Amino acid sequence: MNVHKKVLTTCFVVGVVLLFLMMSYRMNQRVSFQQWNLPLAGKVIVIDPGHGGIDGGATFNGVIEKNVTLPISLRLRDYLQEQGALVLMTREKDVDLAGSDSRSIRERKRTDLITRTKFINNSEADLYISVHANAFPQVNSKGAQTFYSPKFSENKQAAKLVQAEFIRNLKNTKRHAKPMESVYLVKHANKPGVLVEVGFLSNDEERRNLQNKVYQDDIALSIYTGVIRYFLKEHEED
Repeated sequence: MNVHKKVLTTCFVVGVVLLFLMMSYRMNQRVSFQQWNLPLAGKVIVIDPGHGGIDGGATFNGVIEKNVTLPISLRLRDYLQEQGALVLMTREKDVDLAGSDSRSIRERKRTDLITRTKFINNSEADLYISVHANAFPQVNSKGAQTFYSPKFSENKQAAKLVQAEFIRNLKNTKRHAKPMESVYLVKHANKPGVLVEVGFLSNDEERRNLQNKVYQDDIALSIYTGVIRYFLKEHEED
């Protein structure tokens, strides 16, 4: 009788262990499938919200560029993370990246740019996105625009895809993706990427839009969709 009980107990324990292993296997398979299904799984993306801290960037009628680029960048981060990307931010609050040794404003701005560029170059980024806002003396100028360095062929395609989404979703720009090498970060970054000017603070209508959370979300969603299309190897014709 004791032997019979021992056999039954052993069979029960073995059964429980096998059931646990089967459930664990199925759960792991489900997690692996979900990860495989995320279009940005395994991708590293750097988001660079332009300016910050003592460097406000462009300013018009009291609206400061740094206060526009950060919320858009944070929303973009959330979208990208939801699709499996590892997102690295050059800043997540109102600070610059200059060290404490930088004294003058000019020196801080220079050090900040160098530090941002090093941040990108020292990362394992598959793509970087630098987010800025424009301001021109010509107050009629408006429209989001994407810029890229011709250093890498993929930069142009990424810029065209993001710009196509700006045109499609914002419905207030006819601008085209444009090559640029006059900006330090764009010129010296050795990773694929784009710089987006999300609009003109100097334009009354666009300035109002850029302070609106719904419009900021539309911008972030447009960039996100362009990035998804880029990693899916889609192409936008000239």
